[in-house]
Amino acid sequence: MSSDFKPPPLGWSILSAVGGVVTVVAAIFGLENFSRYLHQTDASLATKSKIATSHNDGMKPDEKLLVNLDTRSISNPGVPIPPAEMSARLAPTNISASTLSPAEMLMARQAWTYFQKNWQQKTGLVNSVSGFESVTMWDQAAAIAALVSAKELNLVSATEFQSKMSQTLKTLAKLPLYKQQLPNKVYNSKTLIPVNYGQITKREEIGWSAIDLGRMAIWLKIVGSKYPQLKPQTEAVWKHWQVQRLVKNGQMYGTAVTDGKEQYNQEGRLGYESYAAYGLKLWGLNVNKALDTKTNTAFIGIYGQGVPHDKRDFDNSGANNYVLSEPYILDGIETGFQSLPKAYADRVLAAQEARYLATDQLTAATEDNLDRAPYFVYNSIFVNGKPWANITDKRQNHPELRFLSTKAAIGWHVLYNSDYTQKLFSFVETKLKAEGGWYNGYYETLKEPNKAQTANNNGVVLQSLLYKKVGKPLILWAGVTLPKKFTTVKPEKSP
Repeated sequence: MSSDFKPPPLGWSILSAVGGVVTVVAAIFGLENFSRYLHQTDASLATKSKIATSHNDGMKPDEKLLVNLDTRSISNPGVPIPPAEMSARLAPTNISASTLSPAEMLMARQAWTYFQKNWQQKTGLVNSVSGFESVTMWDQAAAIAALVSAKELNLVSATEFQSKMSQTLKTLAKLPLYKQQLPNKVYNSKTLIPVNYGQITKREEIGWSAIDLGRMAIWLKIVGSKYPQLKPQTEAVWKHWQVQRLVKNGQMYGTAVTDGKEQYNQEGRLGYESYAAYGLKLWGLNVNKALDTKTNTAFIGIYGQGVPHDKRDFDNSGANNYVLSEPYILDGIETGFQSLPKAYADRVLAAQEARYLATDQLTAATEDNLDRAPYFVYNSIFVNGKPWANITDKRQNHPELRFLSTKAAIGWHVLYNSDYTQKLFSFVETKLKAEGGWYNGYYETLKEPNKAQTANNNGVVLQSLLYKKVGKPLILWAGVTLPKKFTTVKPEKSP
């Protein structure tokens, strides 16, 4: 997901608000670590009553409690992952095809209403935020995932699916491109004009996101493999783009335009970097360095869990090293943890469950749109040396707006199906249903929904339920195969 997100105008944000198993071994390991943690730190549950009675700093009692416990939850270094645990890369083996429960089908139907409301019939593109005619390639990939899921869950007919998907692919194969090379980061979803974030009328080319296009690459492969009649169209999309610009020396590169000057930069940190790179690998591009999940990885102790994070943080690289749920969820659901070790996902989820055990606060943390300023945050488990920071891309922290994420809650549940993830699922089911889809989440200290509604949130919900129904990672279900060799790509020079 592009880190350059800018929110739509306040009026549109208000409109969107009204109208965007852990394994047994891992579970035991986590509980033992957590027990040791409670004995080693003074951030124990016994401090709750003292914290809750303090009112002299302007902070709400619940907010102060969470901030204090979260701040004290960190220990360095974190316990690394043993080799035997690292070798378990694949998704849980106890998953099998399953008929969705009535509650799950209701959840799927509700998520699909977002796309019924926000699909642009003439272009086949979808609004990223409800009611606002703007779309990124990341969110359009979410819409493609939603349409595939809707077909397979019998929410749309085969005829409607064929018509909608064909129109989408036709549009993607004729998009006006940034410098006639690759899709611009944002488009007007109705007119196809390249635009900047937050506005829909002024033509503006602002560069491309390799991470966004990596997700799109995965879904183009899924569609072309599962539905052979659409394969010529998915290949036409890829051929329309100058994809060699996406890679250099085994890494992913994107562009940004600042003061009229283009910057050609390496993109991604542990999580989204590997996930998106796998999509490019499916099309034969050399992304070996981007898929390396060991060289730049370290571990930090958070609530007794050794959580993996990228050593390249803002201080030493100029980029934020967010630890988020979504890349692990998408990788598990779509590839079966082929780009990221499943053991990393185990630890990321375990830290969130451990936080729940320590604070009684259900936790499903990832980035998303908000229904109020600053309108988009990275709700991080760890970033730039700090645990549980809820920051903007400019590193402004908003602990008061930390929220339980709908897409993270549902994604974790279909992947792990534990007692904890069932609590997450039930919370979303009862608290976050909205007219025209699902709300993005629920604010922890404000105790109210984050009423933003988005394509990505509802798309992840739908593809998560499809994963549960088919019982296997979606690239395997679709019959996607890796190319036998890399596409020959000439080295790119930075402008």
